[in-house]
Amino acid sequence: MKVILSRKGFDSSCGGMPSPILPDGTLLSLPIPSKDQITYSEIIWNNHSYLDIIKELNPKSLINESSHCHLDPDLREATYKRNHGWMPAFGQTGSSLTELYENRVGIGDLFLFFGWFKETELFDGHLRFKRRAPNIHAIYGYLQVGSIISLIDDVPSWLSYHPHANPEKYAKAWLEGHNAILTPVQRLTFANHIAGSGTFKLNPQVTLTKQGYCRSRWEFPETMRGIEISHNPRGWKQDYFQSAARGQEFIFDCNLAVMDWLKSIFQI
Repeated sequence: MKVILSRKGFDSSCGGMPSPILPDGTLLSLPIPSKDQITYSEIIWNNHSYLDIIKELNPKSLINESSHCHLDPDLREATYKRNHGWMPAFGQTGSSLTELYENRVGIGDLFLFFGWFKETELFDGHLRFKRRAPNIHAIYGYLQVGSIISLIDDVPSWLSYHPHANPEKYAKAWLEGHNAILTPVQRLTFANHIAGSGTFKLNPQVTLTKQGYCRSRWEFPETMRGIEISHNPRGWKQDYFQSAARGQEFIFDCNLAVMDWLKSIFQI
């Protein structure tokens, strides 16, 4: 099995602020702005639109009622209106998909989605970022690949809303084999009591950033030291792992040390 740490959600160039860690520990990844069909006002968390959450946290945000987003990976059923048969899905295209194929990523491999997060709190009935909370990278969701849809004719009707299913935007990519949508296994192959895709709440095991360090400096178990992670040929430092500033997918093989790390993440 390969493990892919996949960077998603708002960053300094797309969205311009961290995604919130809500007061209950929910890691609410904010999808990046795009020209896809779904708007921030259409996606929901606990009866609040993502647009309302963004505006409450950052009133100066340029995102507004007409702003569209790239809802991908789409892991939370309650986020958006669903057709019968819905399941989580994750799309890839272009050079990112080519990189996955070149690294032989496929059925059974595990994506761990991470992003830039910061804790929030309720103050006078309004949500705000905690002023002294650190900016961190954290793993907020996962998907173990169960199937790969690589032909537009194979896209089921329940998936037609997905941004990577757009026949106009990705028409050329579909034809050239440069677009795909991944759906999960029903249960994790290494823990069959756990769903094949889902999300996490904040806890030390899903926090990548080493305490007291900038968010790109990560802490892994000492037993993982030295494993090869793509885009990071010189990532291992004396007391932390320096993640690459560029790169969306960081790929490495699962050995016994990595499996122990995964078991701690999934609390097995």
